[in-house]
Amino acid sequence: MISTSTILEPLLQLWYLIPIILVVAFFKSSFGKGIIGEFFVNSSSKFKLDKDKYHLIKNVTLPTEDGTTQIDHIIVSEYGIFVVETKNMKGWIFGDEKQKFWTQKIYKHTNKFQNPLHQNYKHIKTIQNTLGIDQNKIFSVIVFAGDSEFKTKMPENVRQGIGYIDYIKSKNLKIISKDEVSKIISQIESGRLSKSFKTHREHVKHVKDIIDKKSKQCPRCGSELVVRTAKKGSNAGNQFYGCSNYPKCRYTTLNV
Repeated sequence: MISTSTILEPLLQLWYLIPIILVVAFFKSSFGKGIIGEFFVNSSSKFKLDKDKYHLIKNVTLPTEDGTTQIDHIIVSEYGIFVVETKNMKGWIFGDEKQKFWTQKIYKHTNKFQNPLHQNYKHIKTIQNTLGIDQNKIFSVIVFAGDSEFKTKMPENVRQGIGYIDYIKSKNLKIISKDEVSKIISQIESGRLSKSFKTHREHVKHVKDIIDKKSKQCPRCGSELVVRTAKKGSNAGNQFYGCSNYPKCRYTTLNV
């Protein structure tokens, strides 16, 4: 009979692999990728932008009419307020300014994700309302920090890696006074919610509630799923979700 110690001994000898496995799992998780993406923007902004001209405020949670919104980075300068949304993704990226969803393709795997320009629009409106400032002084910046490649022509404010620095520096007309810059930084710092686990947890819950309330969307094309009723066959009379883009997309899911 094989003893327990005989079975456990080789496993215990490999104990050092456990932290390595945990670290790898963390960096592969969506949370870990988000941390890496934010770190990239934090470090590149500090080294590539003159800190006397550009003031970086990171991980800002602001109250909104229906809950909260969380902004990765806000860079305040005399040249404008830059609201930065970071995406740490790999693979081929397809999308344009007007599409509701963009596409990530890694080999044969395809994934739809929300247009980050639309996502950042709410951030900009929140900042505009918080500061009471002209929206023309606020610029949306999207940074893809991972090993990705654009396969469609992107707007000039959607950049890969360090390219977002070039976009920010391209805005070289002073449109905000130094006094206004100091006032804006104060308003953001005083208006933001405290940086705490509770704030983050409540924001995550708020986002989940929004997602749950949204109409179901087709995982293949991103169109809305609508309730249909089977008219023929053994399932006649049963209801199911079908893609509103039918017949171009024939996706269906379980009965309602």
